[in-house]
Amino acid sequence: MRIFNYGSINIDHVYRVPHLVRPGETLASTAYHQVLGGKGANQSIALARAGATVAHIGRYHPQDQHLLQPLFEAGVETSLLQALPMPSGHALIQVDDQAENAIVLYAGANHSFVSAELASLLQTAALGDWLLLQNECSCTREMIETAFAKGLKVAFNPAPMNDQVLTFPLEKLAVLFVNQVEVMQLLNSAVQEGRIDHTWLSQQLQDRFPQTQVVVTLGAQGAACYYQGVGEFVPALNVKAVDTTGAGDTFNGYYLAALNQGLSIRQALQRACLAAALCVQQVGASSSIPTQQQVDQLEQELAHEA
Repeated sequence: MRIFNYGSINIDHVYRVPHLVRPGETLASTAYHQVLGGKGANQSIALARAGATVAHIGRYHPQDQHLLQPLFEAGVETSLLQALPMPSGHALIQVDDQAENAIVLYAGANHSFVSAELASLLQTAALGDWLLLQNECSCTREMIETAFAKGLKVAFNPAPMNDQVLTFPLEKLAVLFVNQVEVMQLLNSAVQEGRIDHTWLSQQLQDRFPQTQVVVTLGAQGAACYYQGVGEFVPALNVKAVDTTGAGDTFNGYYLAALNQGLSIRQALQRACLAAALCVQQVGASSSIPTQQQVDQLEQELAHEA
């Protein structure tokens, strides 16, 4: 089965800073680099490196084509990419000495899609294929509807989160990826401090999304999946993080690839947590996404230690 990723392509401008800049402050960065980014591109690379067959649907400015090399090298199908005479999406990213980040997005070509063309973008998709999408391209709601009507299984990562997401047909999703803040926004509940109440959350999500795997990433705590009233939790590895940029995208790609390869929910969570642990130990977004072989090696090392 193929995974179609209707996803953003951004050019990331990454600045290393001692702390995240404060209002009114001018802060000197200690390093700068320009790389391919966007949640869509990152998740396509993660899927491909995890061994999935993934076709990326996205747009960019022709002058930025050289920055798409990580997609090609990862083995992502790129026949559905389009170059347009308008700026590529881009992001200004601060990464501080505690490995936290702050991001400003500009949509650019990611918002050039119109609803009338969505069906044609999926014309080669077959019943049972997947569509993955985030919230960085235009016509997100319409694309969910189009893919569902075509018989695709739909996975959605609603980032960046906004009020419009609450009006989307989320009940049609097979998988919903959210972090701890986003899941509380979906449930219209206050963000909880400390460890999450899995029993309460499992019941809430069963009532709201009875047929959807809701995967909640919990940062350094790990990740959980709530599905049909059952919650699975997998703790994160205890590693020293140097840059958390791209960790969520890595997790999502590896989780969906694992499902597509027939692994159980728990196995998919474990696999995705290992990949994310490797990711945060490297600087960068797409460049820090591990390969399938690296995750296999870490899995084998942990099994020998157990």
